Amino acid sequence: MKIGIVGAGFVGRAIAKLALRAGHEVMLSNSRSPNTLFSLKPMIGCEIGSSEEAVSFGDVVVLAIPMSAINGLPVKALQYKQVIDAMNYYPERDGIIEGLESNTLTTSELISRVIPTSHITKAFNAIPMTQLEQDGSPRGENNRRALPFAGNDEQGKKIVTQLYEEFGFEPFDVGSLSESWKFERGRPAYCVRMNKTTLEETIKNTMR
Repeated sequence: MKIGIVGAGFVGRAIAKLALRAGHEVMLSNSRSPNTLFSLKPMIGCEIGSSEEAVSFGDVVVLAIPMSAINGLPVKALQYKQVIDAMNYYPERDGIIEGLESNTLTTSELISRVIPTSHITKAFNAIPMTQLEQDGSPRGENNRRALPFAGNDEQGKKIVTQLYEEFGFEPFDVGSLSESWKFERGRPAYCVRMNKTTLEETIKNTMR
């Protein structure tokens, strides 16, 4: 699978490393220029390019940028693409975004207003990247860490399930994209190490 990643910070790099290790092809990008990422190609083994190039490259596209930057996404290139939203909202960084402050929108629902024809799945946001790189374990191992995801597109869910399993985590489907608030920043399931049984119970009891 070819994976284009928009955002080359901690999140983008961690996902890139694990995807390459699993045998996928990866292109990383940022909002500046591929020249600013020149050291990543020999360091990680990925391709580098502009945001538009990364989106065109990917069978699936991972968004790993600040919420404040979503209006700069290459909308045309993202049409009909499978998109993984790995983003979190931090008002101290992103500024106040009313729909997120009032809990009337999830981050993915807000992004879907910018890229309405893309197929968005929320994933990879509820674990620190150091733990994403370190906590993976073989399938069937007792107490394997579980990670949540949510979306409206079955193919997108299959892609996330595959990546979670390849990276060493137990996938847990929370439901539709509108349910993804249950594992956003500040919720009980956010960035807490849990097995599948505990995660399922925590998600079930999460109140808005």
